[in-house]
Amino acid sequence: MEYNMHPIGIIRTPFSEKGQTPIQSSRSQTIGSVEVYPEFEEGLLDIEKFSYLYLLYVFHHSSGYSLKIKPFLDNQEHGLFSTRYPYRPNPIGISVVQLLTIEGTKLKVKGVDVLDQTPLLDIKPYVPEFDVRTVVKTGWFETRSKK
Repeated sequence: MEYNMHPIGIIRTPFSEKGQTPIQSSRSQTIGSVEVYPEFEEGLLDIEKFSYLYLLYVFHHSSGYSLKIKPFLDNQEHGLFSTRYPYRPNPIGISVVQLLTIEGTKLKVKGVDVLDQTPLLDIKPYVPEFDVRTVVKTGWFETRSKK
C-alpha cells in the first residue's frame, strides 16, 4: 500500500545547512516560523490556546538510509529505529516547539531544529495528559544523557 502526502505549509528557520541545526528541538532556543498554506487556515482555530506543538515534516534534504547507523550522540552502531537519525525509509521528522504567537497563518515558534524551507506535513497539539509518560528505559541513550 502506498500513501501520498502533501505539505500543509513550510517551516522557516535561520538554518541553511545541515550542520547548523540543533540535534533536537529540546536543545534549541532558536526562533522560527511555521507558515501554513491559506487553504488550511481554518485548521488553526484554537491553536493559540496550546503552549507546545508537535510539528511533523519531511527531511527534504535526506536521501537513502541504512538500517544500522551511528547516531550523532554516540559512537556505537544502533538500529535505525532506535534513533532519531534523519536518513529513514520514510523521511518523516518530528519536533516539539513552543508556540509564541500566531498571526493569520503564520506561527512564531521557539525550539526549531530543522533546515529552512522544511515542508510541513502536520501540526498536533502537545497535551501533557496524553503525551507525558514515566520513562523507565531509554536504551543506548541512557549512558549518553548523563553527559
